[in-house]
Amino acid sequence: MSESPVSRAFLPYPSSTLSPRIVPTDLSSFKSRGISQVERDLQQKLVEIRETYLAAIDHFNWNKLVYEAEINFEPVVGGTYHLYESRGRHLLSMIGPEEWTMRHLATFRLNLDRQWQLVEVGPDIDPKTLFQVSAAT
Repeated sequence: MSESPVSRAFLPYPSSTLSPRIVPTDLSSFKSRGISQVERDLQQKLVEIRETYLAAIDHFNWNKLVYEAEINFEPVVGGTYHLYESRGRHLLSMIGPEEWTMRHLATFRLNLDRQWQLVEVGPDIDPKTLFQVSAAT
């Protein structure tokens, strides 16, 4: 059973040797634009993931430092507290840095999820060296 010539006329491709030649479209510019766009998008996502990862590590390190510090009271959720260094140990206090002469490391607020949110880093404090020292102990 053969198709009628009318139905062949509506095919999206030539069905006869007398039809015009099929010339493939040059897709190299389409591909190169697509590759460039994908590379840019993925590179940006990787940068964002790296920043999120580093922020999570810093958040973890600060929380670890606070929870390993000497705490002589029960902190209240929503309260602001100050971390100090004295004689090689860390101490969490309610006393503000302007009221005390101890080395002020940072100020924190205790969140509902019991995580310490960094509010301010003390003057002349480099968190990288602080975390290296605390990781070694």
